[in-house]
Amino acid sequence: MNFDLKEIISATMVLFAVVDIIGAIPLIIDLRQKVGHIQSEKASIAAAVIMILFVFLGESILNLIGIDVNSFAVAGSFILFFLALEMVLGVNLFKDDIPDSAAVFPLAFPLIAGAGSLTTILSLRAEFHKENIIVAILLNILIVYAVLKASKKIEDFIGKNGITIIRKVFGVVLLAIAVKLFAGNISTLIK
Repeated sequence: MNFDLKEIISATMVLFAVVDIIGAIPLIIDLRQKVGHIQSEKASIAAAVIMILFVFLGESILNLIGIDVNSFAVAGSFILFFLALEMVLGVNLFKDDIPDSAAVFPLAFPLIAGAGSLTTILSLRAEFHKENIIVAILLNILIVYAVLKASKKIEDFIGKNGITIIRKVFGVVLLAIAVKLFAGNISTLIK
């Protein structure tokens, strides 16, 4: 086992920025108003399973279609870059409309374990050990669960401006991480 606190913290911060559960509070509240009850436990468990499976199967899927992890990491850095721009600039590039039901589908996928999260997990595989990524996923799922359970209280406490500020701060962090991920993997591809 290669547990490394620095890797865990880094991976946790990257996933937290990409999942952007704080920024999704308005979507969650809107969903609750449309359908009533939010299934926090079910959504959190489903998202964790999807993300952890992707840690193990993502590389095999890439190999099946003939793509190496470094190439995917570079591609993932572009996705992270655009997600960060979305957060910083307040534009809406990747989020889908939320359907009318509040089962696993709109919360676990694509809101929590969406394209950005799965791309990020595969990109992180190029730099971090699997066990550290899994711990980071579980820590993020705990945060997601807490936010889903307390979304209304959090919105009232932080306010709209607070949510906007948090999104922009994590957007800048994510932008820096995207640049680092690109720089760390592009040299391998050029060789």
